[in-house]
Amino acid sequence: MFVLEFKAKGKPNQYAAIDEAIRTAQFVRNKCIRFWLDNRGVGQKDLYRHSTALREEFAFVKDLNSSACQASVERAYSAIARFYDNCKKAVPGKKGYPTFKKNSRSVEYKVSGWKLSETRKQITFTDKKGIGKLKLKGTWDLNFYQIDQIKRVRLICRADGYYVQFAISADNNVDTTPAGKTVGLDVGLKEFYTDSDGHTEPNPKFYRTSEKRLKFRQRRVSRKKKGSTNRKKAINRLGRVHLKISRQREEHAKRLARCVTQSNDLVAYEDLRVKNLAKNHCLAKSINDAGWYQFRKWLEYFGVKFGRVTVAVNPAYTSQKCSNCAAIVKKSLSVRTHACECGFVMDRDWNAAINILKLALSTVGHTGTWVLDPNAVGDSTTTLAGEILSEQVESVNKESPRL
Repeated sequence: MFVLEFKAKGKPNQYAAIDEAIRTAQFVRNKCIRFWLDNRGVGQKDLYRHSTALREEFAFVKDLNSSACQASVERAYSAIARFYDNCKKAVPGKKGYPTFKKNSRSVEYKVSGWKLSETRKQITFTDKKGIGKLKLKGTWDLNFYQIDQIKRVRLICRADGYYVQFAISADNNVDTTPAGKTVGLDVGLKEFYTDSDGHTEPNPKFYRTSEKRLKFRQRRVSRKKKGSTNRKKAINRLGRVHLKISRQREEHAKRLARCVTQSNDLVAYEDLRVKNLAKNHCLAKSINDAGWYQFRKWLEYFGVKFGRVTVAVNPAYTSQKCSNCAAIVKKSLSVRTHACECGFVMDRDWNAAINILKLALSTVGHTGTWVLDPNAVGDSTTTLAGEILSEQVESVNKESPRL
């Protein structure tokens, strides 16, 4: 299962209809969460019945396609199921208690409620929301796939316009020849990563370099009157800057991950908990700007696509342990050179990358799989690769060129 994304071109009244469809889907999801709060222990079938009752009670809900209402129910139930699963696994910290959505940005249709043109360059939404026919602008050719291979169609609102995503059930793997090489990666803040061969990749720091522009746009927002049209325009311009940063970070992680996985038969990296690391208030901005999670996500995605092995190892003592004699050499974060009593001197990150590779080769570790990002499209959706559709809870990663 993979996703193809297109820019949607339409008229202002069509964009308003898309916004209305998104708000309706959010309404159905929130109503299902409220129904669960008032009736603990209800299952997914009960939520489906509640959705049917909502369609009979509210005309604007009935105007939305029934499959889109079902997808909203699945979004609500996925949040509930994830909460129960975290409780059973005794996940430390917050368990992700289901909450109401305030600003949804997508609505998802299943196999009904839409129709592609013969050229596959336009899509028509056939429910009563009035979206109508939208032009699809992009480089992908949908003629390569059968209509029954399209399992989901998703409408997404972003700061720079509206997009249509197609979740396609097809094999996306590529046959590759063995590279005969293995590599260990140590990510950092000074350098984006250092591998076990000593090669370093610079950290682009997209957020840091755009902070001046962000502050300028934020000041423009704060000076506008609340509720005014000018304030909405200023907010949109600010959102476009944030969107550009996130896209730069994602494309950078994707490019590096593709190169690494194509060049090596085995890629080893640290099993970092980025969310916990970002609790350090002194380094939180730099950690989030680095995009370590996006990099790992794409490493594991391309590992599956190209048939490579990706292994996440325990990061404990990888920076302190000597890669030459296995002695523990204590050092703070400010110490960037590893100097052991055995006489072995090396860059701290290079030494850690070698230890990471040795751990991956000496133990089974955790073989990486396709990890999906709930922030890829802005909203959690119901589509996952290789899973039953009714049990899917996150967003499918998309591999698409810039539009």
